[in-house]
Amino acid sequence: MKMTRRFGVVAATVLGLLAVAVPASAHVTVNPKEAVQGGYARVAFRVPNESDDTNTTKIEVYLPEDAPVASVTTMPVPGWTVAVAKRKLATPIEVHGSPVSEVVSTLTWTATSPEAAVKPGQFQEFPVSMGPLPKVDKMVFKTLQTYSDGVVVRWIDPPAGDGAEPENPAPVLTLLPAAAGAAATTATNNTLAVGDAKSSSTDWYGVAGLIAGVLALILAGLALARTRKEPVR
Repeated sequence: MKMTRRFGVVAATVLGLLAVAVPASAHVTVNPKEAVQGGYARVAFRVPNESDDTNTTKIEVYLPEDAPVASVTTMPVPGWTVAVAKRKLATPIEVHGSPVSEVVSTLTWTATSPEAAVKPGQFQEFPVSMGPLPKVDKMVFKTLQTYSDGVVVRWIDPPAGDGAEPENPAPVLTLLPAAAGAAATTATNNTLAVGDAKSSSTDWYGVAGLIAGVLALILAGLALARTRKEPVR
């Protein structure tokens, strides 16, 4: 009985700690968290609602000024409009042999009705396609989240040097060198190829087993027929 009570106390303590920890980790993120330098990527800004009684009605994502991207396009999100702001570059970037002097600076999504807003306990994703991605280690997207009561949460803190998570972390996209990205893709393809080979071998074993079973039935039938034809002595 005492052990049961102790277990109950420990379980309640763990659940309490989890209940405290979960809201702290519910911040705006970018998914997937990694992409390849020089390539194109489809990412989604995932926005959870941390409020108990108000809705998220607007999201502003600021693209990093030190890592301009030539092409940025958005995917329609039902019930939301998106405004795209651009800026001039002091030094144009070259993309596929052509200079690009104007890039997207800010993406602002706004809910068109209370029904479309992000409700408490829910999240919404805002997909974006961008590229070619700059040759930097990471892209930090400072983001403002506005609630229906006017409260604005500023997810603008860059990653801390010691690895600890800041109070209001900005979404971060880690960019891998092209060689590392290609190696990861090759490893994935090799894994899939091995899986296909195993699956193929398994299929052949199954076919062989089926053929053996059919042959056994035929032989058994022939033996039975021969037995019935033999005269009774």
